[in-house]
Amino acid sequence: MHPDLPIVLDQPLDSLNTFGIPARARHYLKVRGGADLAAVRHDPQLSGLPRLVLGGGSNLLFTRDVDGLVLHMANTGREVLGERDGKILVRAGAGENWHGFVQFTLEQGLGGLENLSLIPGTVGAAPIQNVGAYGVETKDVFHSLTAFDFASGQLLTLDAAACRFGYRDSIFKHAEGRELVVLDVTFALPAEWRPNLRYAELANAARDAGLEAPTPSQVGRLVEDIRRRKLPDPKEIGNAGSFFKNPVVSGAECARLLEHYPNLVHHLQPDGTEKLAAGWLIDQCGWKGQSLGQAGVYPKQALVLVNLGGATGLDVVRLAEAIQSDVATRYGVALEPEPVFI
Repeated sequence: MHPDLPIVLDQPLDSLNTFGIPARARHYLKVRGGADLAAVRHDPQLSGLPRLVLGGGSNLLFTRDVDGLVLHMANTGREVLGERDGKILVRAGAGENWHGFVQFTLEQGLGGLENLSLIPGTVGAAPIQNVGAYGVETKDVFHSLTAFDFASGQLLTLDAAACRFGYRDSIFKHAEGRELVVLDVTFALPAEWRPNLRYAELANAARDAGLEAPTPSQVGRLVEDIRRRKLPDPKEIGNAGSFFKNPVVSGAECARLLEHYPNLVHHLQPDGTEKLAAGWLIDQCGWKGQSLGQAGVYPKQALVLVNLGGATGLDVVRLAEAIQSDVATRYGVALEPEPVFI
């Protein structure tokens, strides 16, 4: 193997995924930058191994050991690049902690990312998953990213169109993007900021706090307070945040459901489809606070599956499948998991 690559054999991954699921990597590399990826590509012993790119481990579920090479993105750095076309450009390395980066932007007096406060994970994962919360998605504040292409060995710059963002989706989750590894991300934040309080829960929190014209930092703190009330800290209870995507159905299908379930929580989308609240569907099926073995549903938020202690990935899968079956039987709606199953 390449002498400059600190490859670790049989690396435990328990502490590198927020579910706290036990797993091991046959080969593991903490990636310091693009040069490490280029060295992997040119190493005859490493280049042919199956690869798993790991960030904060907050959006995956290990169901087995990794019989290949885990590339753990650890390259950091963050900087304000300046203003362009009414936007303030800010860049961060893929290995930067996401919430730490949001805090950095707020400390610079920059708004735009505050609704995405306290989301676990790293900067590099944000465009891959197109993370979103409280009316803001990564694509809304995205400028471009740098990626290493294992197919060509080149560094590529991708804009929003090239990333093909969708709901919790991007090119990186499809075959065309599987050879790409995100190295850094540049965000375009508004020079003239206005608070996004479109979600009633956030608007109500601002009203209750007496904030008629909140600052970006104040909105960020409100989001943090809401998330802490509803979601478990992965350091205390293993979880991957929201486990299921909110299903999107046609307007006609939503109308059909409303005839039978008038309290159905739904949100009209710009294209006329309706986004249903997966947590509400799961709660109505009686799963909130329930468990199967050592995997359970968080008592405060039915959308979150948790490791009650000693759970395996397959325990979580069995629980997820039971929930999916109940929701499909009762509502005719298919729930799709957010985390990637390994």
